[in-house]
Amino acid sequence: MFPRQMTKTIETLRKTMPILTILGPRQSGKTTLAKTTFPEKPYVNFEQLDIRMQALEDPNGFLKRYPKGAIFDEIQEVPPILSYLLPFVDEIGENDLFVLTGSHQTKVKEGISQSLAGRTAILKLYPLSLKELDQNQRSMEEAILWGGYPRAQNLNFPLTNLFSSYYQTYVERDISSLSRIHNLNQFGLFVRLIAGRIGQLVNLESLGNDVGISASTVKEWLSLLEASHILFRVHPYHENFGKRLIKSHKIYFTDTGLACYLLGIENQEQLQRDPLKGSLFENLIMLELVKTRCNQGLDPNLYFYRDRQGKEVDVIYQKGRELIPIEIKSSSTYNSSFLDSLLLFQKLAENRVPQSFLIYGGQEGKVHDTTLLSWQNAANTVIA
Repeated sequence: MFPRQMTKTIETLRKTMPILTILGPRQSGKTTLAKTTFPEKPYVNFEQLDIRMQALEDPNGFLKRYPKGAIFDEIQEVPPILSYLLPFVDEIGENDLFVLTGSHQTKVKEGISQSLAGRTAILKLYPLSLKELDQNQRSMEEAILWGGYPRAQNLNFPLTNLFSSYYQTYVERDISSLSRIHNLNQFGLFVRLIAGRIGQLVNLESLGNDVGISASTVKEWLSLLEASHILFRVHPYHENFGKRLIKSHKIYFTDTGLACYLLGIENQEQLQRDPLKGSLFENLIMLELVKTRCNQGLDPNLYFYRDRQGKEVDVIYQKGRELIPIEIKSSSTYNSSFLDSLLLFQKLAENRVPQSFLIYGGQEGKVHDTTLLSWQNAANTVIA
């Protein structure tokens, strides 16, 4: 059992909302978090066919079984029940909390916007963070390979077996339930090509040409992967500092272990030699920053900066009016060139940059106005 940082946020929100919704990838720990935080609540799993049919055939009668609230797992399986939930909650009183979990972002959010708007807090739970795993004893390579899925920790069989099963059981199945994809081999090639483009600007036409599909199909498949919480997008910071800025977004995976599996990386030696090690490290840190914000119940507010000349800052963390630039390098040896883009952005943004950070594989310190952070606990320092 791993203690989750989101628990404190949930304890605060339960006092203000009659319904709590937890979204996130399958196997990220949503059910465990809900059960441990609300042990007194009855648990209902809508992936069980008989329970799902009961809820769909008689929603009012089904809800009356839970006058003191309940945990409804995989709520996207019974979207019609959301229309009946709000009047039921209003009738029984706001102290009787319902906790909903869901793995399909689009399905659940559509139902909430139509039926529960303003009456539920929505949280996003990612796989375990480095702090939750207390990974100070692991190397950078181990942290990337293991990722954050609870089941991947302390395995006594190869990680490849776990991620292969996860991909076939959840990714392919969930994507098939959301859209008719006739050629799963072609889709599998697409997902692996995406893994090879972590942290790069997305080019729909280039991806489509490589897979043999149209740019519109690429866009649709990316949306499906995002809806299933397999990947997430980071958008460019759009304020114009007197430069022409690019508009394409970047893509990262919600788990680096799954990304390694898709790239065929099975052990530390392979990862150390792989040309994508830097990209996977960037994914790890970007994901840690996102997790830290989301565990507090906050929007990530994370962007990147890139102009038409290719000058780029890996991360821009927007904190109110302040802009905090962050560079990410997998190297364990500091090089003064690591700060070039940070210094450039400080000049562009003038007095809106109170501090800047370099997150890398080396020792902590300070150079000029930039704080150097070791990767293990950097996210918790930056997202203060």
